[in-house]
Amino acid sequence: MRRHRKSLWASGILSMTAAVCCGLVFTAAAAVLSAALIYYVMGEMGLSKAFAGFSLGAGACIGAYVYGKYRRRWGLFGGSLCGALMYAVIAAAGVILLGEPAGIKKLLLLTICGAAGGVAGVNSKRPKGLMDQ
Repeated sequence: MRRHRKSLWASGILSMTAAVCCGLVFTAAAAVLSAALIYYVMGEMGLSKAFAGFSLGAGACIGAYVYGKYRRRWGLFGGSLCGALMYAVIAAAGVILLGEPAGIKKLLLLTICGAAGGVAGVNSKRPKGLMDQ
């Protein structure tokens, strides 16, 4: 029997929201792990900016990869948009919590890593359970 409802990935807005949430969760997890690594293993704060940048880039790349893998089209544009939306969420949180938005470097980092993840996701192997949209 066929399914009568559309996939989450058939809708552009819902799929982008899911990918951005996935990227933000991965970014938070990577930030927590890098903070634990800095605190317990390294003991000094010299590389904290590098670890934060890596966490942001990896989160954007993973979120855009998920979007590209399941959406199967528009990898470069969708990945860039995923990174830009992640920046919007992070900048809004920065304005609310700290009173100042995130810098332009973060936007560039998230957009470029998101574009790379989106292209890699579109060009990856097709998921087994994915139905045509």
